[in-house]
Amino acid sequence: MIIKDTETIGKEIPNVIRNEIITALAHYPELKSTHIRFKFTRSLNGSIMAARPQISTLFGKRKNRKYDILMSPVFKLKNSIEPLHQVDPNVLIGWIGHELGHIMDYEQRSTFGIARFGLLYWLSKTYIRKAERVADTFAVHRGMASYILATKDFILSHSGLSQKYKDKITRLYLSPDDIVQVVEEMQQSNNREGILVEEAEISTNLDHQEQESR
Repeated sequence: MIIKDTETIGKEIPNVIRNEIITALAHYPELKSTHIRFKFTRSLNGSIMAARPQISTLFGKRKNRKYDILMSPVFKLKNSIEPLHQVDPNVLIGWIGHELGHIMDYEQRSTFGIARFGLLYWLSKTYIRKAERVADTFAVHRGMASYILATKDFILSHSGLSQKYKDKITRLYLSPDDIVQVVEEMQQSNNREGILVEEAEISTNLDHQEQESR
């Protein structure tokens, strides 16, 4: 069942994980009016969730953009399948928080920048690593470190997950030590405006570094 959320403007949320989504959204006040559809799909290959812009909305004003967070309805293990909504709530919140970090990144990009992002994400493993770490950093800056750590611990310590998948997570995403370092740096600066500037620089540098490497 899909319901229109009444607490957050422009969101479409599956009722079965509504609480987890609302908790994650609460850490992103900048996305309060952003149109986001949370949608279960079986079309994801090798991923649990993915954040994508709705292509048809990229050619108008930025404020009218719409995004999808696609979610696999099941969590596939070596010898079994577990419904996603039965995963620990803190783990789900961390996963959702990471995908919202991608949307924060998209929001800072032009239409051309988003198209270029999609192409480079498909072509470059180095770009994938940088982009995933940017999304993690956005989430940690929003006070979601404990949730992101819960998600990583769940993945890396789960006996039912393949080592290949665990290696992928270790290779592409911030490590627990990286997350602790980001939190410590935030506590030292304690400056939200400075953090927002840093986030804009992270996204900009991601594009510049890739341009220089080509």
